Amino acid sequence: MTSFIKITEQVSPYRHLEKMPVSELLTHINEEDKKIPYVVEKAIPQIEKLVEAITDKMWSGGRLFYIGAGTSGRLAIVDASECPPTFGVSPDRVIGIIAGGKKAMTEPVEFAEDSLTRGWEDLRKYNVNHKDVVIGIAASGTTPYVIAALKKCREQGIITGCITNNPGSPLAGQADYPVELPVGPEFVTGSTRMKSGTSQKLVLNMISTATMIQLGRVEDNKMVNMQLSNQKLVERGVKMLMEKIPGADSAKAQALLLKYGSVKRAIEACKEEN
Repeated sequence: MTSFIKITEQVSPYRHLEKMPVSELLTHINEEDKKIPYVVEKAIPQIEKLVEAITDKMWSGGRLFYIGAGTSGRLAIVDASECPPTFGVSPDRVIGIIAGGKKAMTEPVEFAEDSLTRGWEDLRKYNVNHKDVVIGIAASGTTPYVIAALKKCREQGIITGCITNNPGSPLAGQADYPVELPVGPEFVTGSTRMKSGTSQKLVLNMISTATMIQLGRVEDNKMVNMQLSNQKLVERGVKMLMEKIPGADSAKAQALLLKYGSVKRAIEACKEEN
């Protein structure tokens, strides 16, 4: 791919960072971060196609997989792990995989991202199949672990997507639904945990949230299926029920919520009783 250029590795336009006062460092980082939403905006048509493909598969019982290495893998794990408490889905519906396994969440695992076989092996642990969608995430678009995994998925008839920060990358070439986010050179040259990572996080938010809304896990603008895993969420659920159920005070709403386990089930039970 002769025309492929790694924008993520280009030299930062800022020089002699060690000589800058803190206020100037922060200002310039913020100036670079402001560019990210505009790049994401241009990618919305790509993201839309990917969300539609995911929704179709998940309606039919399929799952969503994210797979990545380093920062991209950590973001994959974060987004997947937040779906059950936020939307009340089973943990096996959205799954994040990182090169090097759980250890890689907190410390680097040497050469894990360079394996051409481990990505597919990690997916196979979950019996990935043609009902699922697999999204590879890599700022560079050249991570062997991720590319090889997506290539194997396509050979097996599994729909693939990707999130990358270098247009025309080898990773995008293995994705049925590529999402390309050219956010430009990083403030610290090559530090893709910065703008690239932020852009990936924004798109992951969009993918999982839009998909879950399409699957009926949100009503109006409320997380009616959220898990009641702490007092803050119980209080939020009580407030929702007081708004939805005529005449329900705080005590009644809390009793209903704790009895039925979710806002949605409590509302449905009240409708059946009436």
